[in-house]
Amino acid sequence: MGAHAHPEHPHRYTLSAPALPTSPRLCRDFVRGIFAASGLPQLAEAAALCTSELVTNVHRHGKGDVRMAATVQHDRVRVTVHDDSPELPSPRRAANDETNGRGLFLVTALSDICGMTLDESTEGTGKAVWFEFNVPPTHTKSHA
Repeated sequence: MGAHAHPEHPHRYTLSAPALPTSPRLCRDFVRGIFAASGLPQLAEAAALCTSELVTNVHRHGKGDVRMAATVQHDRVRVTVHDDSPELPSPRRAANDETNGRGLFLVTALSDICGMTLDESTEGTGKAVWFEFNVPPTHTKSHA
């Protein structure tokens, strides 16, 4: 009896990381591992890239620790990055000589859906930026 890769009940993974230059890499590896372990290695790189962009954004503009959550469901995987700054990043067109400002465009392009919410739970002092990848239908047992 093989383990069912995509749970009917969501599996939730969380990670807290200090706002350090090494955090984007740690968070990226964490997400890559979750996608690979969930039987979605083909989405792992794109998800890792999105995660890296969001965490780098927090590191650059946020306050406090980076808190990350990944929720694996049978039809999609959602990754959320929280920080303690209420400032919403604005996806703006980056000039050719700018290294920042591209992040959210990249996330929008790679993920199936993404968004942003202010955290009411922290008296509105923080925010969560999230993205989702749909699980390809080939993963639901196909009758060949």
